Amino acid sequence: MDFSFLDHDLVVYHVPIALHLYLWTIPFGWNLITAGYIEQSIQGLVVSTLGLLFMGKLLEPIWGSKEFLKFIFVINFLTSVCVFITAIALYGVTGQENYLYMPISGFHGVLAGFLVGIKQMVPDQELPRLKIKAKWLPSLMLLFSIAISFFTPESATYLSTLIFGTYMGWIYLRYLQKKPESKHRGDPNEDFAFSTFFPEFLRPIIDLIASKFHRNLCGKSEAFIDTLGYSLGSAPLPGSDPIEASRRREKGARALEERLAAESLIAAGKKSEELQINGTNNV
Repeated sequence: MDFSFLDHDLVVYHVPIALHLYLWTIPFGWNLITAGYIEQSIQGLVVSTLGLLFMGKLLEPIWGSKEFLKFIFVINFLTSVCVFITAIALYGVTGQENYLYMPISGFHGVLAGFLVGIKQMVPDQELPRLKIKAKWLPSLMLLFSIAISFFTPESATYLSTLIFGTYMGWIYLRYLQKKPESKHRGDPNEDFAFSTFFPEFLRPIIDLIASKFHRNLCGKSEAFIDTLGYSLGSAPLPGSDPIEASRRREKGARALEERLAAESLIAAGKKSEELQINGTNNV
């Protein structure tokens, strides 16, 4: 093939950097696994710790400890791989070295995946004080992050991780997560479709685009399911049993209500102690 049309200086400039990137990444491939567990600031560490404790206490009893840890590992790894590929692609398109050497790490990709898990478990649960249903948490988080990215130059260090963490979380829960009670994978319910992340007026367009990707990626598996006696038109797909989905969501809603009730009791206890102390002091 003839590459004489390429600018010689551009080729000479790009090749050493790309070669250096591969030589640096391949021997240290574990960075794709460990980057998600390293925070670059105290604020990030505090947010990640609180998010893990709060959302973990809700999701871990429903998924089980083994599945919960598996979710963290898989989402963290897939998110890191996607961010790495995106950095290479952006460098190839723009030629800007900062995409290659920008330090990107943190647990926020997994936290974004946790929000998707909450959306799946208790979509219609309204959060107190915020008056927002749980199903909108991932979408609002991404919208807020994208809006902030227009005003902060550091957005590139977290925005891609949040986007891919959300998407990988949905991919895993939608197609890959095992269901011990049904021995099938994923959650094909319409309430958890990709279009549910978007406003109502955009869903027909998103459904049209998503159905093409779904047909290309999952067409063979659905054909295999049909041969086993399932029908897309007349019978529900494995894992889409409405009774099973309702049971899972009731369990999630109960866990969330217990968590909120416990926090309310703690807050009420602290308030009563403060009143007693104030009363004693006044006396």
